[in-house]
Amino acid sequence: MLLCLGLTGVVGLSQLSKLNGAVRELTLPLNHASVVRQQARAKDLDPYLIAAVIYAETKFNPRPSSAGAEGLMQILPSTALFIAKKSGGTAFVPTDLGDPQVNIRYGSWYLRYLLQRYDGDTTLAVASYNAGMGNVDKWVASAKADGHGLRVDEIPFPETKAYVERVLSAKSDYEAKYSKELSVR
Repeated sequence: MLLCLGLTGVVGLSQLSKLNGAVRELTLPLNHASVVRQQARAKDLDPYLIAAVIYAETKFNPRPSSAGAEGLMQILPSTALFIAKKSGGTAFVPTDLGDPQVNIRYGSWYLRYLLQRYDGDTTLAVASYNAGMGNVDKWVASAKADGHGLRVDEIPFPETKAYVERVLSAKSDYEAKYSKELSVR
């Protein structure tokens, strides 16, 4: 009887491993890994951060938002026009945001821009990606007036606080589960 239980455990573990792989792909998807890696290299960004933002925005299943954001990284056409002007993009039209390569390129450029604006602070950059620079600038100023930097638990917009937590958690998950697929080395 003990042998049967042991054999069942081995077969069960094998099947469990396959099931875990399938669940990972469903719950933590990764599409366009080569584009993510390429843009991470080109923009000197963490590829896991790019993947985490895509996950938080669309779970790699793009659909227009009620706010009008487009593509995998849910970029507003007005933000894309800002990016096009700042980055030297030529002949940009909003429908380009439906192209994963364009969308990831623009979203990655914007993440790099926000990281530079906030001195490499990932939390502030991600909060700004969601709530806008104006809001984050106000929150940072308020936190500085209180004698410290902005902490995640002090973000006044519940949606943005949850978004930052979701991105940071997904970043760790992507690092753990897709190190080979997203490695830029």
